[in-house]
Amino acid sequence: MKKLIAIALLASSSVVMADQDVGCGLGTILFEGKSGVAPKILAATTNGSYGNQTFGITSGTLGCQSDGVVSSRARLSMFMGTNSERLARDMSVGHGESLNVLADLMGVKEQDKSLFFKTAQANFSTIFAADNKTAGQALAALQQVMAKDAVLAAYIAA
Repeated sequence: MKKLIAIALLASSSVVMADQDVGCGLGTILFEGKSGVAPKILAATTNGSYGNQTFGITSGTLGCQSDGVVSSRARLSMFMGTNSERLARDMSVGHGESLNVLADLMGVKEQDKSLFFKTAQANFSTIFAADNKTAGQALAALQQVMAKDAVLAAYIAA
């Protein structure tokens, strides 16, 4: 217990950015600065195995932020993959439930949704081009389109 408290205090004394792939927690601290698949797997396993992310999030330590925003490119790709037909239909007309959910997942504010919908509709053939065979490719195309607009560029997941 003393070691855990010492690690938490050490972690809280330095500013640490959590790795996007592995999240925050003790594993992120232990494997900070390491690169490659093995350290990422070990960091993620450590974070998940010791159940310390809740402590880190609550206390703002271990590379966690208590006021951070939950976001995930994988979640967006998964949503696009499982809803591609509905999204294609909604984008082609510029509105619809699945397009609205996608906007919510991307964090698009209510005041910017109309612009998001119009931009998606205007660029439908680019987003769902024949070359874009996977959900990830369609998402990348959507984000490229969004990057060209000053307002929508702010919603592109890093």
